[in-house]
Amino acid sequence: MKQNLLVTNIGRLVTMEPKRGRDGPLGVIENAVLFAQDGRISWFGSKALWKKLSSRARQSFPLPRGERVEGEGRFFKELRMFDAKGGVVTPGLIDCHTHLVHAGSRQNEFLLRSQGKTYWEIAQAGGGIMSTVRATRAAKFDELYEISRERADEALKFGTTTMEVKSGYGLDLNTELKILEVAKKIDANHQINICPTFLGAHVVPQEYKNRRKDYVNLVIDKMLPAVAKKKLARFADVFVEEGAFTAGEAGVIAKAANKYGMRVKLHVDQFKDGGGGELAALLNAISADHLDYVSDRGIEAMQEANVVAVLLPGATFFTGGRHHVPARKMIDKGVRVAIATDYNPGTNPCLDLILTATMAVTQMGLTVDEAWRGITINAAASLGIEKDFGTIAVGKRADIVIFDAQDEYYVIYRYGKNRACAVSVNGCMHFIDARKFS
Repeated sequence: MKQNLLVTNIGRLVTMEPKRGRDGPLGVIENAVLFAQDGRISWFGSKALWKKLSSRARQSFPLPRGERVEGEGRFFKELRMFDAKGGVVTPGLIDCHTHLVHAGSRQNEFLLRSQGKTYWEIAQAGGGIMSTVRATRAAKFDELYEISRERADEALKFGTTTMEVKSGYGLDLNTELKILEVAKKIDANHQINICPTFLGAHVVPQEYKNRRKDYVNLVIDKMLPAVAKKKLARFADVFVEEGAFTAGEAGVIAKAANKYGMRVKLHVDQFKDGGGGELAALLNAISADHLDYVSDRGIEAMQEANVVAVLLPGATFFTGGRHHVPARKMIDKGVRVAIATDYNPGTNPCLDLILTATMAVTQMGLTVDEAWRGITINAAASLGIEKDFGTIAVGKRADIVIFDAQDEYYVIYRYGKNRACAVSVNGCMHFIDARKFS
């Protein structure tokens, strides 16, 4: 339910919009107040300016009929007020690449990798993605919804208010639709805003092992039309890698997806340079994800085509990778860089987006300011939702996080400790640690 919300005593309001009168590249306002009405940000600024507006409040804000403003205390009827206790307030975090909906787990594969088995050796032996496909196909809708909703609860506690969710663990028509229907139900019933992506082209399933073309045709002729008819996805994704799909197959699938109004996202250059950056540019993809081995030419092509690079440091970390995305080069070349968890049961079972940002700083060469932009405004760009999400700005959705920290740098510096204590989604506040407001 949308609410009128007043957050006071904000130590540092991190707007993500640098302007005159704000501090640093993240546009910080110290000793701030934020007011939201009907789920949208109506006003924010310094406490001193807020007090000056007291006498003109009725004219400044179009309050609903029956509401009133009284005195210096600024009392609003039906207003929820929160004292941030000097903490940090940021836009709601955006996790722009996840595989949230699946059944089963793969800790046995983690054991095998610790014993020296590679990702592809495990996959060729029947494990990997197909292991999760079998479990997800067998799961009933309600079971799949409940376990995925619990994961959404976990992500919200870390400050994630918007999350991209992919299919791809069905690889048949009915299960792909089931996964996306689960994502749709989570979006309708959970606080987190879900951006759904169709990933029928994750890998070729075992039953089509010797009939690749038939599976690509199934994706194009059956899956995409059904997903589009039910309006279950905004994007279509393809995993382009040896052992998955070729660039040519990705091009055919992308063309079909565009016909149904879906923008393209790509998993590329994760294990070697396969020309993924160039392919993303050629296909007018909204984002290219992973990119551990992207070439200089690929970076230049992405910059020219305005493709957002989505870095997934958790996947590199968890799979034991020692080769990291050339993030510094990307940023210096003008590529917008986002950061996501890549939550999935095989290569990164982690929903902590702040910890992921810490990894991006320590392992990929981002500054802390760049990491903050990666999990807010740039993540919004990778999903095409900048108009409503990703910064603190008048008119945008009142999705914010209150962190118990002296500044925004401490939040990412103090890894392993969740500093989020409250989250507002669409203007409705949810306590993570209610003791902070007692």
